[in-house]
Amino acid sequence: MHSGLIIVDKPPGFTSHDVVARLRRLTGTRKVGHAGTLDPMATGVLVVGINKATRLLTYIVGTGKTYEATIRLGRSTVTDDAEGEVTATRTTAALTDAAIRASVGALTGEISQVPSSVSAIKVNGERAYARVRSGEEVILASRPVTVHTFEINGIRRVPAAPVAGTGDGGQLTDLDVTVECSSGTYIRALARDLGAGLGVGGHLTALRRTRVGPYSVDQARTLEQLEDGVQSGGEVQILDLAGAARALMPVRELTDEEASELSFGRRIVCSGDGPHTAEKPAAAFGPDGALVALLADAGSYARPVLVFSPDLGA
Repeated sequence: MHSGLIIVDKPPGFTSHDVVARLRRLTGTRKVGHAGTLDPMATGVLVVGINKATRLLTYIVGTGKTYEATIRLGRSTVTDDAEGEVTATRTTAALTDAAIRASVGALTGEISQVPSSVSAIKVNGERAYARVRSGEEVILASRPVTVHTFEINGIRRVPAAPVAGTGDGGQLTDLDVTVECSSGTYIRALARDLGAGLGVGGHLTALRRTRVGPYSVDQARTLEQLEDGVQSGGEVQILDLAGAARALMPVRELTDEEASELSFGRRIVCSGDGPHTAEKPAAAFGPDGALVALLADAGSYARPVLVFSPDLGA
């Protein structure tokens, strides 16, 4: 199996680890990883690296994301999404569209966000969600995130039956939204904070990731489509290593001599179109179009952060 990325359209009910396990079996290789966890409830873009492309995943994790989501105002849950136990219900009958839009605006831009306690963030070496499920109260530290776009696509008023012990069901309000945000932003936390700001509570009822960095849902394939391709005698459809890097990073085209120097781990003269750093490197390609290395600037030179040997199928 050659190296590359598989852009998966993750189905509901699967963890990201479930998808990786399925693709290990499908590709026949253990060297499989993903860039950015999706909750089991969520669907959409999960970027999976195969073989040497797993070395690109660290640079993909930090890219921006786009989501389509539905937020239910008037009801709070333990997990800030539809999978958790309902903790409070308040009618949204008095909520105006203008008030909702104002609160959405307050959560747009550079904000400080406390991640959902039921998350994969580690606390003293243990996942926060594991601590919560064992009965521990977990309060995570706030972190800066950027919400580039928080757009309301629709507002729907929903009658709701009361949930025992949580107050009058009354009327709930569902918002269909599009969110473009920085890495590390929790859409569940946006739903929670929007509801809290409006005084009625809120949680996420649907989430679909439509973009991770330069990779979109239009490129994605379902697990069934990937499996059908293999059963029909083909291979798993991948975005090859060179194509993946070209889409992700600034590009430098090399001469034969430069490609040779980098292949031995030596530095070459800086191109001057940076700055390129170890965290945000440039992708350097040989005259044959193969990915040779990732480069970071070091004064007047460019040094290899990672060097890729020719892909011989592993």
